[in-house]
Amino acid sequence: MAADGGQGSGALQRDLRQPREALDFPVLQELKDEGYSDYLVLPLRFSDGSIKAASFASRSAAGFSPTELATLEALAPVLATVLEIQTLKRTATTLLDTYLGRQTGQRVLAGQVRRGDGENIHAVIWFCDLRGSTPLADALERQAFLDLLNEFLEAMAGAVLAHGGEVLRFIGDAALAIFPIESEAEPARCPLHRAACENALAAAREAARRVDQSNARRRAAGEPEIDFGIGLHLGDVAYGNIGAPERLEFTVIGTAANEAARLESLTKELAQPIVLSRTVAELIEDPLVSLGHHRLKGVAEPLEVFAPTPS
Repeated sequence: MAADGGQGSGALQRDLRQPREALDFPVLQELKDEGYSDYLVLPLRFSDGSIKAASFASRSAAGFSPTELATLEALAPVLATVLEIQTLKRTATTLLDTYLGRQTGQRVLAGQVRRGDGENIHAVIWFCDLRGSTPLADALERQAFLDLLNEFLEAMAGAVLAHGGEVLRFIGDAALAIFPIESEAEPARCPLHRAACENALAAAREAARRVDQSNARRRAAGEPEIDFGIGLHLGDVAYGNIGAPERLEFTVIGTAANEAARLESLTKELAQPIVLSRTVAELIEDPLVSLGHHRLKGVAEPLEVFAPTPS
């Protein structure tokens, strides 16, 4: 049983033809049971100095031959380079998905990294906000307020992601998300538009349920409860990079995004946690209640606003 590959390489080799009880790792016993005869682990040195490993097993009756061992050891540097590239790509993908969102992260990874890169898209725009955040921040200790804020944002973002949406930004105590629609068909006749609107409303309902569960726990613990507003609007937005050349942000901009934020601001005035514009309401099969026409800041014509009935 060789402990080293024979050249001081740091390789580890085990002869699996020995009695099962003589094998010093459970995995070796499992491989022997599966018919393998030889086992080899090669260190893979990455460019940052870290060492990973690759393992190989042989079913040959004679185990690995000297030529096979030499070939595998010679290939180790090449394999290390390939695996390091794949590891870095996976890490970059995970970071982009976490910090930008899955769809946005894919676009950035694909090369949309210049200011102005992007496209015009149809989307349901979701804007939500934590109500009373300023007095809460004043009244609570820093960590208690951060815990409340994270609990709120987790409820909102978790519901959006669970229903196929994309969270684009956390703006202090608010969040901007979209439910993209890959269709230019007339909304009233398009199943993709209808599905996006239904998903956005389902996400809003779920977010409300999650907050209710959080508030039940908070009441029992004597902690302040979470209050919120969500505005949903359907429209055209520019989806791409904006900012300074040295610091970009991938987001949506346009009249529809501004109107979604204005709709959310109506939730407190109307005493409704969730409000929808007519463009969304027209594509929802669930019963909705009209809250009348309201003027939004910066919007010329009053918009009819709707609220979901209690579920």
